[in-house]
Amino acid sequence: MATSEFYHISTGGNLEKINTLAGALSAMKDEGYVWFNYRKASRDELSELIEPLGLHPLSLEDCTDENQVPKLDEFPNYAFIVFNALRYEQEELMSDEVDLFIGEKYLVTVSGYSETTRYPIDGIKAIMERNIAAVKRGPAWLMHIVLDYIVDQMAEAVEKAEADIDKAEEAILDSPATFDPAMLTYLRRNLLGLRKSLFHEREILVKISRNDCEWVPEKASVHYRDIFDHLSNFLEMTESHRDNVTSLMELFASMLNNQMARDSNQTNATVRRLTLITTIFMPLTLLAGIFGMSEWTVMMGGEENLRHSYPLFAIMMVLIGLASYLFIRWLEWRDRKQSN
Repeated sequence: MATSEFYHISTGGNLEKINTLAGALSAMKDEGYVWFNYRKASRDELSELIEPLGLHPLSLEDCTDENQVPKLDEFPNYAFIVFNALRYEQEELMSDEVDLFIGEKYLVTVSGYSETTRYPIDGIKAIMERNIAAVKRGPAWLMHIVLDYIVDQMAEAVEKAEADIDKAEEAILDSPATFDPAMLTYLRRNLLGLRKSLFHEREILVKISRNDCEWVPEKASVHYRDIFDHLSNFLEMTESHRDNVTSLMELFASMLNNQMARDSNQTNATVRRLTLITTIFMPLTLLAGIFGMSEWTVMMGGEENLRHSYPLFAIMMVLIGLASYLFIRWLEWRDRKQSN
């Protein structure tokens, strides 16, 4: 549901809420300036500002496009800023676009087009009241409070991303065989999105801090440097987290290969033992099969000789088995010696 709020901020520090757009536009003729705050506004509703504020239609079109990259555009009568309010929920990075128009006598904020938006500037009014001494100086000071509030919320997103990286590292070290590598892919994708947004937002603050924005006076631009420092810090942390995710991918691949090698070695050892047993017992099985035939019993001298022939045959089988075992061990020892 679309909502809009209008506030007149006088040079004396009075914060007055205005109920209608017409009243807000009329208040611009008085001393001070007006804050137009729109949430989920339609293009038709925003188009009502084109003529009285001199806004370009393309700027309003960007407001309703959720895929805009953070930017700062200069126009003859105002500056247009696209900023992203970021948050991190359920291992996914989410973004709420906030658009700002700043002119000599007004500040317009447009937000809330995302289906999962949390209206990232809901808490601005309370901050305005606490900092009314600064806010009354002009729209640039109010825009500083809005951007500073948005950037402060990003700290939680960066911290949650770091916590998920630590969780992934523990899962890999605990059991690489059961770890889902898709988690690393999601983390990397989120960090790429975070870096992209932070990089462009930092460029916006660079322009403002070096007084490239006509509607932000030099006295106000000093305050924006603090926001720039925060964004730079978040960007460095994001780069560090990306390196950590890359390292975790390499660690996971290495540990998985080691686990596969151990499993392969265990399989080889089992097969080797079975082969040894089979090699030893194959000739014994052959002899037992031949000796067990009735014709062979007759050839051994008849039933009266079984008392001596069977024990002798059993001893012969033991000797043959032992000789086979020793011969196989000798072959293994020779192979190891040649390989060394």
